[in-house]
Amino acid sequence: MFVVTLTYTASLERIDELIPAHVEWLDRNYATGAFLASGRRVPRTGGVILAQAASPAALDAVLAEDPFKKAGAAEYQVVEFLPTKTAPALESLAVHPN
Repeated sequence: MFVVTLTYTASLERIDELIPAHVEWLDRNYATGAFLASGRRVPRTGGVILAQAASPAALDAVLAEDPFKKAGAAEYQVVEFLPTKTAPALESLAVHPN
């Protein structure tokens, strides 16, 4: 599992222009199961995505298709983690290491 933080490097006006294409990209990745949650950071300096992928390289390939990335409008930080404990509603996301 991965936590992806986006930090905008462009003006909010430019970000707003890219939002429709970014939302379409998000929707495609929710449909494939790659994304589990996403939203804006507060204050509005970027966003956060909770993602799952087979590898960091596989996630990098997904992120490379983000219109924000293609336009040079955001930078990305990716943190991989193993969710070993969750709230009951998220139990299906937990991994149980040997």
